[in-house]
Amino acid sequence: MLTEVSIKEYLSKTASGDPLPGGGSAAALNAALGAALTEMVAHLTVGRKGFEAVDAQMRAVRQRAAALRAKLTLDVDRDADAYTRVLAAFKLPKETEAEKADRASAVQDAFKQAALVPLGVARDALAVMELGRAVIAKGNPNAASDGAAGVLAARMAARTAVYNVRINLNSIRDAAFTAELRREAARLETEAEAKEKEILALLSL
Repeated sequence: MLTEVSIKEYLSKTASGDPLPGGGSAAALNAALGAALTEMVAHLTVGRKGFEAVDAQMRAVRQRAAALRAKLTLDVDRDADAYTRVLAAFKLPKETEAEKADRASAVQDAFKQAALVPLGVARDALAVMELGRAVIAKGNPNAASDGAAGVLAARMAARTAVYNVRINLNSIRDAAFTAELRREAARLETEAEAKEKEILALLSL
């Protein structure tokens, strides 16, 4: 599992000629890092003098960020697993007409899953950005740069994930499925861009 290796080993695997881990896993990892940074700022606010008015809100942010971090950490491997299924589907036999049909179906199903995983990552990355808005606006100002780092990590994750959705859609023949995911990907991309501008405008660094 990618989430069980050291940072050095993960980077080494990414730099190798192996297609895994790739951009999809990196998107999930960046979103998880964004959640962790947001969680940290909330931690540095909870229970601190002068922040009593936002204590309950920061506790809620901390809890939600922790849940997103856990989910996105799993997505680091889910994305790699989805692409592994694509590779496995292409290796299925194709000698008979029945085998060709089964292989084609398996390839299409695998590509659909490979598109759905990063779509979920993009959605969760936007949720992380929204939590980042809260900690930047109301959290401990001494950690504002950490909050910004979390927002930017999530922002990059959202865009990267959207790109991974689109590249997988190029191989899917289901027109209704691809149209729906393209619309959602475009919406998420537009929303992430707007959130980045709005949130970073709150910074006074």
